[in-house]
Amino acid sequence: MLKFYAVFIVGISLTHNALCDDVVYNSIREINADIVFMRHALAPGFGDPENFLLSDCSTQRNLSSIGQKQAIKIGELLANSHIQFDTVLSSHWCRCYETATLMSLGEVVRFSGLNSFFQGHVNREETLLQLKNYFDEKPDERLDLMVTHQVVISALTGINTNSGEFVAYNSKTGDTRPFTLDIPPKNYLP
Repeated sequence: MLKFYAVFIVGISLTHNALCDDVVYNSIREINADIVFMRHALAPGFGDPENFLLSDCSTQRNLSSIGQKQAIKIGELLANSHIQFDTVLSSHWCRCYETATLMSLGEVVRFSGLNSFFQGHVNREETLLQLKNYFDEKPDERLDLMVTHQVVISALTGINTNSGEFVAYNSKTGDTRPFTLDIPPKNYLP
């Protein structure tokens, strides 16, 4: 009975990785996406505190321990998929950078075109223009992962995302495919 149980666990793990691989691959392939947006992992709350400073993580809304575990699990699933990101970019906000770093998918580059304009800490038009310029200059064949905020994803795609959710995006056509890796909370609870 114990041997059967161990084999059953491995079977579930392999099936979940295969499903993850299919979801990511198909979402990208269906629209020939060159960008995958991800909303940062779970950071409970709304907006940032009044004493917000971009240079000081202690003044920002940050990932909870569940959010940290969520980022690690998502990173593991993506690392085991057949998808390879050429570049991993992140907003300067600590919750985005920590998400991207915990995913362990390569060097994380901070990019101000992904910063949140939700509370007016940065200019919306300037931020979106930086992002558009990045798309215009990016080689078509490169696939980038961009860890950012719901407001940025929504402004470009019209899609609202929850923590840890994705939108595949074709920066030339504007086509989108939202997807989630459907990680049950029990898998990353403390």
